[in-house]
Amino acid sequence: MVGEDKLKEYFKSYTTNLEPKPNYIKRIIAAFIIGGLFCLIGECFFKLYESFGFEELQVRSLGAITMIFIGSLLTGLGVYDRIGNIAGAGSIVPITGFANAVTSPAIEFKKEGVIFGTCVKMFTIAGSVIVFGISSSVIVGIIRFIYNKISG
Repeated sequence: MVGEDKLKEYFKSYTTNLEPKPNYIKRIIAAFIIGGLFCLIGECFFKLYESFGFEELQVRSLGAITMIFIGSLLTGLGVYDRIGNIAGAGSIVPITGFANAVTSPAIEFKKEGVIFGTCVKMFTIAGSVIVFGISSSVIVGIIRFIYNKISG
């Protein structure tokens, strides 16, 4: 038993010394730049749609739809995963990261069929986000309704 514990300790120290050390500063900068680039691209689409004379609500919707399309397209082409390897959290935070989270499982499990593969797996990650978003918006709506009734 004592020899086994020494062996485990030796193996742990051996592997710790061999594993690559991440460069956190480089990763933080890459996440900031690429995440900021996604936001800049989104802002450019907002300004483009605004220049076409769309109203503010339409500009927001069109901008979000465009960024979701771009995220899904890049995922389908296999480019988004490469961006994610470089950008880390910078590729996950924006709306394109959500599009990637929905599209990736749908593509990966399409061989299992439309219903049990694509449709089911597409909402594996996104389902909880959608349910939380809807639930919290209903709660906020109820609170606001009650507040308006009391104050007005």
